Amino acid sequence: MIDDALAVDPAAARWAHTPGAAPGPDAPLLVLLHGYGSHEGDLLGLAPHLPGGIALAAPRGPLVGGPGFAWAPLATPGHPDPARVRAAADALLAWLDADARVGARPVALLGFSQGGLMATQLLRARPDRFAAAVVLSGFALDAEEPGDAALAARDPRVPVLLGHGDVDPVIPRAATTRTAAWLATHAALEHREYAGLAHGIDARVLADVAAFLSRAMPVG
Repeated sequence: MIDDALAVDPAAARWAHTPGAAPGPDAPLLVLLHGYGSHEGDLLGLAPHLPGGIALAAPRGPLVGGPGFAWAPLATPGHPDPARVRAAADALLAWLDADARVGARPVALLGFSQGGLMATQLLRARPDRFAAAVVLSGFALDAEEPGDAALAARDPRVPVLLGHGDVDPVIPRAATTRTAAWLATHAALEHREYAGLAHGIDARVLADVAAFLSRAMPVG
């Protein structure tokens, strides 16, 4: 049974910004979605490597998972329970809709591992809501979603960067391959595979993410 009360705690979300002066209320917002067993502060460490002038919001997963928090329970790698993923996406959207700091500003997503799953799910839940997405060592739900057709029909399609290592021991290659094929037909996909990279982020990934966000989320 799915918990209808699943919610993202607004008090636990951390807000920051990329280098430079604090961005104004209309500046683009990048939502950072951590992986399983991590926490809301994890991906904020990427901030110095990202383009300046972008506001950052890092929510905490609503479930306890491993040593930290999670968006959905662990399941067969690459094949989580769709109902659990949808419930987490609904909770994230409710948090975004309710926070006055989000407002009408452009919003992009950056998710790592299970956070990457959430990024793709948010695109599918609200096909017209997000300006761009970065999916790092993540994947998409292996199920048809009501918003898929609208996402594919969006003109222009939402830009998405999918980046992962070629020796990732956590996310099965079949899930990554499936996700790349799905994104190629539903988004403006930029796909990067990094030789020798396991389940993580290195300087190559950071450079590609910064370049992608500079194109997808121009500031000023």
